[in-house]
Amino acid sequence: MMKTITVLPGDGIGPEVTTSAVRVLRALFEKSGRDVQFIEKKIGGAAIDTFGTPLPQETIDQCHNSDAILLGAVGGPKWNAQSMNVRPEQGLLGIRKTMGLFANLRPVEAFDTLIDSSPIKRSFVEHVNFVIVRELTGGLYFGRPSERRGAHHEQVVDTLSYSKNEIERVVEKAFQLAMKRNKKLTSIDKANVLESSRMWRELVNQIAERYPEVTVSHQLVDSAAMQLITNPAQFDVLVTENMFGDILSDEASVITGSLGMMPSASLRSDKVGLYEPAHGSAPDIAGQGIANPLATILSAALLLRYSLDMDQEAAQIEKAVRNVLSQGYHTCDLQMEQPNNHIVNTAEITDLVINAVNENQTIA
Repeated sequence: MMKTITVLPGDGIGPEVTTSAVRVLRALFEKSGRDVQFIEKKIGGAAIDTFGTPLPQETIDQCHNSDAILLGAVGGPKWNAQSMNVRPEQGLLGIRKTMGLFANLRPVEAFDTLIDSSPIKRSFVEHVNFVIVRELTGGLYFGRPSERRGAHHEQVVDTLSYSKNEIERVVEKAFQLAMKRNKKLTSIDKANVLESSRMWRELVNQIAERYPEVTVSHQLVDSAAMQLITNPAQFDVLVTENMFGDILSDEASVITGSLGMMPSASLRSDKVGLYEPAHGSAPDIAGQGIANPLATILSAALLLRYSLDMDQEAAQIEKAVRNVLSQGYHTCDLQMEQPNNHIVNTAEITDLVINAVNENQTIA
């Protein structure tokens, strides 16, 4: 059966890094004989320029008819003067909400050749391998009202709102992931202050009864922020609400030494998901051919694993990225302190990953 992957390049370096990821996927699909088509649509600033909206209806329709979505990045100073409803970022928030993508997975892995580029001590970073599961479509970012009040707009209100169902479904997803990993789950909240967090903690405890094999702990978000830096290796699966997850997952990027190495997956209850790098659009280097595509390539590996049930092929891409880095090849945003140190451009590192995938191809 034909599978459809919708590609949303977006803005800045988005088109460059998605091109790299699609090249890797095409090479892999050709070897495996999979019947997959790629359809490109606009989102973010590119969509504003063409359609006057960051999320055109044709993009929404195509995404609804897809098995998976690969996204680059959105935003840039070109659109800073736009009203909040017509900012590129609204395209990203909108597609997540429209597609019902309620669970964001942010894997955090320490690559051995990049550990010394992290500002954190090597002894803290070694052996780090955890996943942050962030609720993505509720909470403060979507709560209403969100407005300025008063005759002179001297007051402001934002609303943090969650339903039981919104919490339960993302927590359930986190428990399922923990069962496939090391059966350890840390729930992050602010239950000493927020009523929403108190409900969150209650529901985590209720769902935990169905997963007796999983060790569950609760941690306040301020403590978790400290522990991510001072003892990140203690974590396996972390689950938290939208804003906390947004902040903590970006904080966790310093463990790897670069946002350019962090993939992400946004999932719902079926196999459809949206896959994107954690970094931004980097408009200052767009078009120069020096962008780091590895986070997007690793996001493509997550696409294979979670949307297409191609675990073996996903592992091949991840292994290929490790092999390329271990040989000292990297883009200019990464820092390596080793004898064999080769700075390459976007296309060259993509070629190296494809070669590494082909060398380790074991698909029947």
